[in-house]
Amino acid sequence: MSRPPLEVADLIRDAGADFIEQNRPWIRWSHVKVMLAIARCRTAALGGHIDECTRCGYRATISYNSCRNRHCPKCQTAAREQWIAARRGELLPTRYMHVVFTLPRRLAPLVLQNKKVIYDLLFRTSAETLLEVARDPRLLGAEIGFFSVLHTWSQQLRIHPHLHIVIPAGGLSPDHTRWVRSRNKYFLPKKVLGRVFRGKFVDALEQAFQDGLLRFEGNLKLLAKPKIFAAWLRPLYRKNWVVYLKRPFGGPEYVLQYLGRYTHRVAISNHRLVSFIDGQVTFRWRDSADHNKQKLRSLPVGKFLSRFLLHLLPQGFVRIRHFGFLASRRRAKLLPLCFQLLGAAQQQPHEEHTSSTEHSPDLYRCPNCGGPMKVIERLTAAEIQLRSPPRISAAA
Repeated sequence: MSRPPLEVADLIRDAGADFIEQNRPWIRWSHVKVMLAIARCRTAALGGHIDECTRCGYRATISYNSCRNRHCPKCQTAAREQWIAARRGELLPTRYMHVVFTLPRRLAPLVLQNKKVIYDLLFRTSAETLLEVARDPRLLGAEIGFFSVLHTWSQQLRIHPHLHIVIPAGGLSPDHTRWVRSRNKYFLPKKVLGRVFRGKFVDALEQAFQDGLLRFEGNLKLLAKPKIFAAWLRPLYRKNWVVYLKRPFGGPEYVLQYLGRYTHRVAISNHRLVSFIDGQVTFRWRDSADHNKQKLRSLPVGKFLSRFLLHLLPQGFVRIRHFGFLASRRRAKLLPLCFQLLGAAQQQPHEEHTSSTEHSPDLYRCPNCGGPMKVIERLTAAEIQLRSPPRISAAA
């Protein structure tokens, strides 16, 4: 994919200092740290390296290092490819399902003040819902395994927490002696999943309140009172919670391509940015309410950066998690059993030699012969500056 004409890094370099100064009452060091990393990503400020082909000896020019920040739009390609390669040996020879659990918009203000607590609850209660409903002998009657990926944004960068979950269309029988396949056009009932998810999440949120795990600041201060909080939660029981199920799709090879759309994404990619003129940032967005038509939206750069920073995850927060027979404590024992019951051999993931030029997949392999590239020299920012030609002004 060609390099986009405009990047989030360009916006931060141009307007980041003024944005920080104007938003000092709420901005934190974690926000500044991410902005600084994105602005410096793949510039001489982070140093660089030189790659050489191990087959034909082709030597590339200096490549600047990546910031490796998980919120940086430019640093996710290599991480995604490595994660998918590691999953290759875990994909079962069966159809797969895509399920999406979404939190109601009413919870958005509370989410922003309690990200870690509520995102943890979203992971836990959605997993409990799927495992419980799938075990029901009237529905599937099986133990399933899946992984969940957290996304926190809408197409217009508003707070919109939801989980993308990929599940094999079937599971292990309760006695672990056979593989239970789901029906071709049916997996689990959406209405049942929605009701169970709603009950589990609201109960867990009430328990978190009783345990003193929730913070209430600004306009939410009154919610710290038990009666007001209970009244605020009550309307959540009256609405249907959205659980979206796509029809079963292809086998393991297709799943590998499918996963690339959802893992290691950030709130907005650089390729969605259109222009930055007179302090207005214009970007593309997809309107799901209008047949997924591509539309343009313009925001002042300060508002755009504010929305972008809404989606920073708490430090150390794990946004891709595994459950059921794919959970880390059970995977080694149950995954080979699944392959055995499906009559297939488990494939070992291929180890590919890749360059540290994470930002450019074309440089994983030599552009001349396709051989693997290897780092032969690392350069600090000072060393790169010494190698650079003198500026015209300095020479004059």
